[in-house]
Amino acid sequence: MLLNSSPAAASERVDVNATGVRLAVNAAGTGLVTYRARGRTFHLLVWGAVNARPPSQTVRQVHFRFDWSGGWKSRDRLVWKTFRNSCAPYDGPALVYVVAACKARDGSYWALQAWQPYLPHRGYPAWLPRQTQWELHVSHWTGQLGQLEAYTDWAFKGQAHDLFGRLTYLGNPVYGFGIGKDGAPNDRYGRSLYIDTLDSAYGAGWKRETSISFRRGSGAFCYSFWPTHDNTLPGYPNNPRPAGKGKRYRITVDGPFVTPDLQWDAAGLHDFNANSRADVDYERRMDALFMQFLANDKFCPTQR
Repeated sequence: MLLNSSPAAASERVDVNATGVRLAVNAAGTGLVTYRARGRTFHLLVWGAVNARPPSQTVRQVHFRFDWSGGWKSRDRLVWKTFRNSCAPYDGPALVYVVAACKARDGSYWALQAWQPYLPHRGYPAWLPRQTQWELHVSHWTGQLGQLEAYTDWAFKGQAHDLFGRLTYLGNPVYGFGIGKDGAPNDRYGRSLYIDTLDSAYGAGWKRETSISFRRGSGAFCYSFWPTHDNTLPGYPNNPRPAGKGKRYRITVDGPFVTPDLQWDAAGLHDFNANSRADVDYERRMDALFMQFLANDKFCPTQR
């Protein structure tokens, strides 16, 4: 299933194309994110959320409270002017795209990450300024991060290269309950993943292949590389794009809700050889794992 994800909502979005970014956290557990964007300096207060809840249609997902006025709107004074940072140097798990991170007095962690979720699909060059924006996210967590598992194999009896896997948090699958018209999750539980391919038919270097969502119920995903006519690109349907299989793949994931964004990276496979015992055995093992993740899904098992 091909999806055109809307703005990312994980480890909640702060702004885009921020510069001069700084992070502080006071003894009361309120974060202060200072940065410049659109010619202005912002002093954003952040508080009220940590970690993530398992998917539920009756309990709201955690979410931050934001005050871009630096405290005037929420506390009737400019808190940022007298803000006392008590956050110690970061000593937590490795993070991708990290801009700033620290360890709060209560032992919890805060982080800011910036990356590009809006790049056009199928390795197509950006034609709008928005597509190259760097989105800044803030996260706050204790304990384990989300776990992204991903695997390379072949699909459709070896005709296509394939990726599949799942996202879990504290042993629970991560997924949402609805998809919007743009193909992105439309609730706070849903997560998107962004697939990039290296040195593919799109050209040298990393290119964005697509963005999709984790499957409802399983928190799993599946994706096959095929030539396509992508309706998100200029010239559709007269702009065919080749299969984007590459030398390597990376998957960037919106973290379970206010936990950090995650990434997986691995080498691609050669073309499937039905006369190779190694290829056949590998595909058999991957098929078994695929079915463990996605056997009850209505869409993904049709690719095997």
